[in-house]
Amino acid sequence: MLRQVAESVLIHQSEFCQSNAVVVQGRAGMLLIDPGIQGSEMVCLAADLSDSGRTVVAGFSTHPHWDHLLWHAGLGAAPRYGTARCAATIQDRLSEPGWNARIAGLLPPDIAEQIPLDLLGLITGLPAGTARIPWDGPQVRIIEHQAHAPGHAALLIEERGVLVAGDMLSDALIPMLDLNAADPIEDYLAALRLLEGVAGDVDVLVPGHGSISGADQVRARIDQDRAYVQALREAGVPGDPRVGPSATFDWMSGVHERQLQHLEIRLRHKTTLPNS
Repeated sequence: MLRQVAESVLIHQSEFCQSNAVVVQGRAGMLLIDPGIQGSEMVCLAADLSDSGRTVVAGFSTHPHWDHLLWHAGLGAAPRYGTARCAATIQDRLSEPGWNARIAGLLPPDIAEQIPLDLLGLITGLPAGTARIPWDGPQVRIIEHQAHAPGHAALLIEERGVLVAGDMLSDALIPMLDLNAADPIEDYLAALRLLEGVAGDVDVLVPGHGSISGADQVRARIDQDRAYVQALREAGVPGDPRVGPSATFDWMSGVHERQLQHLEIRLRHKTTLPNS
């Protein structure tokens, strides 16, 4: 199942939304980042690692959305981490009455029965400000920001030049803002500036969904995401190949329209407030 993209870094891409699971080899075992979608995929992944004499010693979820919070018993009981804000967000949601019904309503109907939910979201929040994942392997820097979801983290595997971008810098998905945030546009632009700050150290870019790219595409993807967000802020036409007839996923147009409408409503509300 696994494809090597750098020394000690391997990828498995799910059929669902081109979702990328990342495996990093350490001295004592493996770090597993956003492990996959369907139970059968995670069982195969666990078997591949076991057959090669490797075990999972740590997991990490880049952000608190269901497709990045899954796990399978076959992967073992290693500690699973996220940022403090990521963990707090999903713990709040899991404590709400009827959370499992709400999660189930988000799942794609054609594969819903194949998605294991029993271990969803059982992550430990690292102390706020933690700079690196605590494990016995290559240094993995945590670049936390608030674009896309609370406590979202990109990860830079420093010794391998690999940037695991979470749900950013995709060639298939447009930037999807956290529309519950106070300033989702500025949050996203600030996150892009953070990623731009490490772009020179990146040889391989792994988005949460979409194609893996080399160093030559990192800045281009940052620029493309920034252009989309700026066009969204101005309520303009983005001219983005990820939306419209050339899009990888036809439902991206609907995502774009919902974001545009939400931001327009926010703007109208702000301009009609007293003393605004």
